[in-house]
Amino acid sequence: MRKLRLLVAVHETLIPPSTLAGHEQREIDEWRTEFDVVSHLTAAGHDVRCIGLLDSLTELRTTIQEWRPHIVFNLLEEFDGIAKHDQHVVAFLELMRQPYTGCNPRGLMLSRDKVLSKQLLAYHRIPTPQFAVFPRGKRVRVPPKTRFPLFVKSATDDASLGIAQASVCSDAASLKARIEFVHEQTDSDALVEEYVEGREIYVGVLGNDRLTTLPPWEMSFGSLPEGQAPIATRKVKWDRRYQVRHGITTDAAVALPDGVLQQLGRLTKRIYRALHLTGYARMDFRLRADGALYVLEANANPNLAEEEDLARSARAAGIDYDELLSRILSLGLGYQAAWRANEE
Repeated sequence: MRKLRLLVAVHETLIPPSTLAGHEQREIDEWRTEFDVVSHLTAAGHDVRCIGLLDSLTELRTTIQEWRPHIVFNLLEEFDGIAKHDQHVVAFLELMRQPYTGCNPRGLMLSRDKVLSKQLLAYHRIPTPQFAVFPRGKRVRVPPKTRFPLFVKSATDDASLGIAQASVCSDAASLKARIEFVHEQTDSDALVEEYVEGREIYVGVLGNDRLTTLPPWEMSFGSLPEGQAPIATRKVKWDRRYQVRHGITTDAAVALPDGVLQQLGRLTKRIYRALHLTGYARMDFRLRADGALYVLEANANPNLAEEEDLARSARAAGIDYDELLSRILSLGLGYQAAWRANEE
């Protein structure tokens, strides 16, 4: 790939240092993705600048106008503290006719809205757990014939925010309490799903029109204490000590039932297209003991750290980290945004 002027967009507090030396692991974990991306792109010979965004786009606009980057490498997961607002930053880039990496605004909007995305998946007859929404600000009333267990999470937040063992509810009292907790703690509607017992499988995908699925990855929940449900709580995902203590790992999914690998590939592509995703994404599935697959959610612009699931899965497919970043850049440069039609 030719050498590019790359503007890497990150949260204001996640601008990475030039070296890991002198930093504690907990500190490194906060900006590991940003460090990996910036350091590898710089080592590849690109002219890389990092810009931190919080609640204003003025500096972004000025930098684009004055420096004229070939592409913006988008690592934002929120804007002004709101996860769903990263779509507006990408829309702003399109208004400026600025190429960027990752998902387009429509795909971000559809995938970030868990309720709307599940409605779309249900419309396309893609298997997903049955669900109901309990709006914030309204009295919680549990229907008398509700079937348990059920799983409760925020309808908008990601990164397992608000997910804990108490998210799996076995009766009306615990369900009502958890819904109220989500309303209060995440300031969002509560999404209640049927709880699907089974293996947790992740499938990465790259592409705009032509899609490439990566080898399935699986979370092993190790030796969780008796009575705890195998779910990706915030501690399971991000607490290193907790992971080591209980042997929680992620690795290539093996010993899949006959036909499941092919079904995962087909479903991943159907979901990607149904939600109008571009660039790269990761689909989260549950595989029941009887071989039935259910999609839990679609993650546009998933974690790109070198040792996280997407990059490790790509490496298993023969795509090393530098090549993965290069492909993501190429997909961003090649994405046919609406403004490109006016250039012809």
